[in-house]
Amino acid sequence: MSQSTGTHVPQLSVIDSLNNAPISFFHLRAAFTAGMGFFTDAYDLFIIGSALVFIKPEWHLSDTQIAFLGSISLIAAFLGAFIFGRLADVVGRKRIYGLEALLMAIGGLACAFAPSFAWLLVFRVILGIGIGGDYPMSAVLMSEYANAKKRGALTSLVFGMQGLGLAFGPVVALTLEASGLPPDSIWRIMFAVGALPPLAVLYLRRTMPESPRYKALVRGDVDDAAKDMAIYSTGQLQAEVEQKTKPSRIGLGQMLSNSKYLLLILGTGGAWFLNDYAFYGNAISTPEINKMLAPTSSTMTGSAWALIIFVAFAIQAIWPLFSSWMPSDTDGCSGLASP
Repeated sequence: MSQSTGTHVPQLSVIDSLNNAPISFFHLRAAFTAGMGFFTDAYDLFIIGSALVFIKPEWHLSDTQIAFLGSISLIAAFLGAFIFGRLADVVGRKRIYGLEALLMAIGGLACAFAPSFAWLLVFRVILGIGIGGDYPMSAVLMSEYANAKKRGALTSLVFGMQGLGLAFGPVVALTLEASGLPPDSIWRIMFAVGALPPLAVLYLRRTMPESPRYKALVRGDVDDAAKDMAIYSTGQLQAEVEQKTKPSRIGLGQMLSNSKYLLLILGTGGAWFLNDYAFYGNAISTPEINKMLAPTSSTMTGSAWALIIFVAFAIQAIWPLFSSWMPSDTDGCSGLASP
């Protein structure tokens, strides 16, 4: 809290207060809570490529079965994103945030104990729905908690955690392969490790207050939004307690029939489609591609090359995102805001 100078400083509205807030601890807490979801999303989606190296000979899988195991979570993620994204708009972020993390944890653990191909397929569907649900939830919440000047950087920081999760998969694979464990234990532990990050942030997600922007702009509960914001930021953000207002809303049909919104959706969604088409297929299939290029190489060699590729092209590409959120000397603050 700033020291009183004897001069009256008017409080800002909820939205203005959020937009003008300097980077502070509650921003980093929100970024960590949301970012661990993206970290887990990437790990759980792409670890299947490393796991299939051991599952394929053990269960004598055909190419069709391998294709199903590699892609089923992506299909389920589409369903999960649609369901959770819509629920977040209808019932609020607070009520469902953390449920998708719980699904990821349950799905990861269930995959680790899968007794057959069919059951593993079912568990990958559960996992995929949780992953898909996490994408809109974590991205939207970070965007709604961020200030105006660093909103893009903070949201990118959350997305950047996906690159770390991508590289973490080969690290786990290399560690387990070097341990001398039997193949059946290696791939099961790979899946089980994916349950740890969402469990670690489950409490943080369930205790986050409702998004102040959602409360103020969608529900019209501006006074409650101001109180929640003050509590979550430990008093660093104070806003006026205003009267409840009736928000103006448009339906999904109205939005899709509006040429401006439709063009925005097609532009952003189309760009993501093209990115995902190339990215997910290549990343999941990296161990198989490496095996085809070097059929006599060991599994450890394949995992090492996967790690090199991911670090070289994913980690270094997202590094600017991890530094871009830091306040500069012209931001009006130096470092994190202190209470």
